Amino acid sequence: MNKKVKYEILEWIKTISFSLILVIGITFMVQPTIVNGQSMYPTLENKDYLFVNKLAYKVESPKRGDIIVFNTELIDKKSNKIKNLVKRVIALPGEHIVIKNSEVYIDGKLLDESYINGVYTSGDIDIIVPENHIFTMGDNRPYSGDSRNSEVGTISLDDVVGKVSIRLYPFDKLGTVN
Repeated sequence: MNKKVKYEILEWIKTISFSLILVIGITFMVQPTIVNGQSMYPTLENKDYLFVNKLAYKVESPKRGDIIVFNTELIDKKSNKIKNLVKRVIALPGEHIVIKNSEVYIDGKLLDESYINGVYTSGDIDIIVPENHIFTMGDNRPYSGDSRNSEVGTISLDDVVGKVSIRLYPFDKLGTVN
């Protein structure tokens, strides 16, 4: 083989190696997910395509108001697979959450929830969130299976996949998610 061919092969190997390292790195940092349902309306809508930052909680813990993706043991009836949920963090470890008269209180203070669809939060909840757990709810409370339901309950921090950071689709809503 002449020098030019060897140089060309070496350049291809470098490019392919760099691309593989980049893809593997991105896979460890972000995870794509698609919203399935209306539980986070109006913040997120059915079929929104999101990027989840998997490194967000390696350094710090979730904060109230963060939108997260977490693992569950729930089975999706259509695909018969275990499903992840997308919800908003409402209460943190050790906090006392009370839901009464359709209002949410954290440690005795009424929670300002300008992001929810409507003004009604169903449920009679009065618990202290266990250590290493968080309490989550969807923004569309009547249509959200969340920590108010015994099937979901409080979420172990170990089950948190990451923080929803970017909406990629629909294109007219491309950008960060708050």
